[in-house]
Amino acid sequence: MKINKLTASFGKLENETLSFHEGLNVIYAPNESGKTTWCAFIQAMLYGVDSSERARAGYLPDKQRYAPWSGAPMEGSMELTADGCDITITRMTRAKSAPMKEFTAIYTGTNTPVDGMTGQNAGELLTGVTKDVFRRTAFVGQGAVAVTGSPDLEKRISAIVSTGEEQSSFSEADERLRAWQRKRRYNRRGMLPELEGKMDDVQRRLDDMGSSVEDVQRLEKQLEKKRADCARLEQAVTESRKRQRRDALERLNAGRNELQRASDRHDEAMAELSRRREELRKSDFGELSREELRAQVEADREELQALEQRRKTGSALWPAILCFVLAVVGAAVYTWKPLLPLMIAAGVFCAAAVVLMLRYSKARQAAIEAQDRKRLLLRRYRASSSSELARVLEQREALEDAAAEAERAEQESRTAYEQTRRKISSLEESAVSELDFAGGDTEAARLSRALTVSRTECEHLSAQIASLNGRLSAMGDPLVLASSLSCLRDEYEQIQEEFDAITMAEDALRDADSELQRRFSPELGRLAAQYMSEVTGGRYEDVLINRDFSARARTKGDAVARDSEYLSAGTLDLMYLAVRLAVCELALPDGEPCPLVIDDALVNLDEKRFLQAMTLLKQIARDRQVLLFTCRQS
Repeated sequence: MKINKLTASFGKLENETLSFHEGLNVIYAPNESGKTTWCAFIQAMLYGVDSSERARAGYLPDKQRYAPWSGAPMEGSMELTADGCDITITRMTRAKSAPMKEFTAIYTGTNTPVDGMTGQNAGELLTGVTKDVFRRTAFVGQGAVAVTGSPDLEKRISAIVSTGEEQSSFSEADERLRAWQRKRRYNRRGMLPELEGKMDDVQRRLDDMGSSVEDVQRLEKQLEKKRADCARLEQAVTESRKRQRRDALERLNAGRNELQRASDRHDEAMAELSRRREELRKSDFGELSREELRAQVEADREELQALEQRRKTGSALWPAILCFVLAVVGAAVYTWKPLLPLMIAAGVFCAAAVVLMLRYSKARQAAIEAQDRKRLLLRRYRASSSSELARVLEQREALEDAAAEAERAEQESRTAYEQTRRKISSLEESAVSELDFAGGDTEAARLSRALTVSRTECEHLSAQIASLNGRLSAMGDPLVLASSLSCLRDEYEQIQEEFDAITMAEDALRDADSELQRRFSPELGRLAAQYMSEVTGGRYEDVLINRDFSARARTKGDAVARDSEYLSAGTLDLMYLAVRLAVCELALPDGEPCPLVIDDALVNLDEKRFLQAMTLLKQIARDRQVLLFTCRQS
């Protein structure tokens, strides 16, 4: 296969073209001019762009990294020659999420499609290897000269040195065997530890069942004994309670009868007190107290005496009559013999008579009012004279004394009732205490507490037996468990045999891989040593390659090979370039070789070794197209 021309809208490339010829093509361009972009474009045209990749820390997928800066769709074409035919392949983008998914392959200058070539298999058909193998052999990226192992590359090497089939890889087979091995046992996980746990659990359950059966039998005997104790205590408690109830009721009945009698006496005293108070209330002047009544009686008696004095008014009448007679006589004499002195005397006697009559009238009115007031006062006391007012006072005092005596009798009966009631309350409290069969200190209470303790022990034993029976029921049938344990052991032995077989297969696979490496590594090392000698002017004559493609180099004067850590950057690049070229020579298909794409892999070389490396690339370019992108002009 030979690449003739590239046209790209890819990253910073905007419809730019690049043409190649057979042999060694050196594409010089300064840094940041698009060399790496062209190399990535070649890989994208052959194998497409993986649209499933996602960006992550420190990594940007090609679909984002090489999106055209102009915003145009990612697309391009490649004109190449393969198997004597000129072919043009194109890749275009219709959906932004699927860059360069639209693929065509036609014979150059025609519209005739290339049969069987698709966007998925174009690279493998043209180069003869998968994308993974191409990137680890013929595609030397910037800063990625060293070869790294992969399942695809292992398959390719296995096909070269063995049957020619590319379906097997030591890494894949080893990983598969390890996965099978981990599935069966990995530290404390896997099928075998799980079965061990199950077997231990079943064995433990069988052991627990045996122990639990013995515990149930022992507890059932204890429960039977405790139940007998409960029956005996129940009988004793019943008899004791009957006695205590009978005694308590007898004392309570006697006390209640006494309380009833005291209540009856108090009721009689209350009735007598009520009757006396009613008599006192209905008596004359019942609303007044004794002192108030006494003061009122004294006041009314004094008032009666004063009224008696006012009633005597008859002495003022006769002088008035006498004066009036004298006035009439004087007037008669004056008419007979008109004398002025007689006229004056008659007027004086007349005036005196009028004055005395007025005084008599006023005294008479006061006497009448005094008589009415006296009758009113005597009527209030229901007496005929003032001497009888003392009788009213004596009657009132007698009523008050009777009421006081009745109140005293009521107080005494009430006190007796209260004392009897307190006595009954004490009897009731005592009875309650005696009838408290749980917290008292009587015989029945002590027996009740003993019965409660015995019943609690019975319940506890029953709960233990039920729990053990539940555990036994949950554990299942012993015969079933024993059978299950036997099956688990058989399964364990089978899986253990599989585990041992897998271990043996893994050992055999490692031996086969070692044999494969012994068959492949010498030829690879020989060819790499030849290339290393050519690019170093014969200074390094031997290259030792490990299974992971790490390498060591030995000079002519050294007894042992030097590890990569002891080599300069330029020498290290040359060693891995030699290994890479050797892998290309041995791992890539025979026949028409695919191009070798190198992106600035010689930047660390000095002038002399750069020229030696260029000489080697020219030698390789006789059989294979070499595309060297570099920023060096020497």
